[in-house]
Amino acid sequence: MIPRTALYLALGGLVPFLVCAGVALSGNQVALRGAEDEIMLRYGIIILAFMSGVLWGFATNASGKMAAVAYGLSVLPALWAFFTAVGPTPQALGALIPGFYGLLALDYYFWRAGLAPPWWLRLRLPLTAVVMVTLGIGIYM
Repeated sequence: MIPRTALYLALGGLVPFLVCAGVALSGNQVALRGAEDEIMLRYGIIILAFMSGVLWGFATNASGKMAAVAYGLSVLPALWAFFTAVGPTPQALGALIPGFYGLLALDYYFWRAGLAPPWWLRLRLPLTAVVMVTLGIGIYM
């Protein structure tokens, strides 16, 4: 079972993505002064960096060679955001989508290796799906 606090905070973390996507879909540019795609981009970069920190924390559960691999993998989402989420906003938002897909693959790796809690993927799968959809809306609206 997913701990309630983790679930509620994770769902709360979707709010900026959902609000920006909702504004983009509504066409109400006044609500966020037309900056919803830029806000979504900045927030997505922050979340990928934050999730790198979460994975780093999971890596602390490993030892030996596995620890070296886990630490190395844990920094990839932040590096991905830093190096790819640049340029015009639609393209930068587009770069975040494979970043979040890669993050999900890393979530699976850490979960499968027993470094993440047993409930981790039950939390991460729906969150990632929502993020992917909202990023897509940000790109095409």
